[in-house]
Amino acid sequence: MTDLFAPLQSLKQGHWFKLICGASFQHLPAVRSLTLAYTLAGADCIDVAADPAVIAAAQAALQVARTLAREAQKRGFDYKGNSPFLMVSLNDGEDPHFRKAEFNPTECPTDCPRPCERICPAQAIVFNSIKEDFSGVLSQKCYGCGRCIPACPYDIIYTSSYMSTPGAIAPLVMSTGVDAVEIHTKVGRLAEFEQLWQAISPWADQLKLLAISCPDGEGMTDYLRAVYDLITPLNSALIWQTDGRPMSGDIGDGTTIAAVKLGQKVLAAKLPGYVQLAGGTNSYTVAKLKAMGLLKRAGGAGGDEGAGGDEGAKSSSSPSSPSSPSSSPSISGVAYGSYARVLLSPILEQLENKEVSNTNVKATVRLEEDDTLLWQAVELAHSLVSQIKSQQER
Repeated sequence: MTDLFAPLQSLKQGHWFKLICGASFQHLPAVRSLTLAYTLAGADCIDVAADPAVIAAAQAALQVARTLAREAQKRGFDYKGNSPFLMVSLNDGEDPHFRKAEFNPTECPTDCPRPCERICPAQAIVFNSIKEDFSGVLSQKCYGCGRCIPACPYDIIYTSSYMSTPGAIAPLVMSTGVDAVEIHTKVGRLAEFEQLWQAISPWADQLKLLAISCPDGEGMTDYLRAVYDLITPLNSALIWQTDGRPMSGDIGDGTTIAAVKLGQKVLAAKLPGYVQLAGGTNSYTVAKLKAMGLLKRAGGAGGDEGAGGDEGAKSSSSPSSPSSPSSSPSISGVAYGSYARVLLSPILEQLENKEVSNTNVKATVRLEEDDTLLWQAVELAHSLVSQIKSQQER
C-alpha cells in the first residue's frame, strides 16, 4: 500500500510536518490527544518519548484517527486514513530534551509569588492542587525546557538528566513496532553514538526512517559526516534535524531564526538525506523559509534534498559530493514541539477538567468522546500543519 509511505512522499516533495510530543513528555492523556488531533490535521510524523506506555498511547490515538478519516474529510481536512510515522527519541549522552525539573516544595516560602508556576508552558508545576493532591513538579508533564530554573527567586529548582541505556532500552522500544528513531547527539560524542547505534542496528531494517538531531557546534559538519559513515549503508530514509534553539518555539517569532540558520549550514554541507528544522519553530517558520527561498515549490522547482536527493540515505556517494548545479538545496520539512503543544493547550485543559462519573469512578474524557473539542483541536492543529502543506497547492 503506497499510503504506508505517504510521509516519505511529503519528505520528497518538501512539505513534511512532524509533531514533537517531547522526548521527556510522559503525560499519557495529552500524548494521546495531541497525536489524534495532529494526525487528523495531516501530520507526517509523531515523535514521542521512548517509553512503552507513551508509545501505546500514541498507537491507540492512531487507531482512533483511522476510524475518523471519513468525518475528517467531510469537514474539509485532507486526512485519508494513512498513519503518520511513529518515532521515538533516544539520546547518546546528556541532552536538555532528556531531563526533568525538580524541587522540594517545603522549601518554598509561603509568600513566594511562584513565578515558576506561571512560566511553565506544560503546566507541570502545581501548589496545593486539590485535583492532583500534590505540590511540586508533575514529572509526567515536565519536558525539560528549564524556564523555571532562572525564574525561581530562591534558586531551589534543579534538573535531573537521564540517558538511554542502549542495551536495555533498544530491545524494549524497538519491539513495539515504531516506524522511526531519532538519535539526539552532539559534536564530540562519536563513540557514544556508535554504542547506541550498535544497540539499535539489529532492528534497523524494520525502520522506515532514521533522524539525527544535533545542535550547532564547532566542527559540526565534520561530525555529521563521521556519523553518516557509521550508519551507512542504510535502508531507510535519513533526516538531519537542525536543533536551533531547543524547546523555545512558543516564546516568540524570533526563536525560529536559529533553526533556519542551522538548516542553511547543514544544507551547505551537502550531506545525503533530508534536512528538517526543529528547535524554536513556530508560526513564523514557514513564512521565513518562503521569504528566503528555502522551500521546494509545487512541481519540484526550487531545490533538492541535499547531495543524495530523495535517495540520499541509500546512496553510496560521498557526503561531500556536489548538488545538481541546476537546483538549490531546500528544507524538506519542519518539526514543531513546544509551539504545537501550547497551541492546543486550551483544548487539552478543558478536556482534562471534564470528568465523567460511572459508578462513582471518575475518568478523564478522551478527546474523541467530545465532538466539539475534538474538531476544535483538529482545526487548531490544521492551522499549523497547513502552513507547510499549502506549498503543494501553489
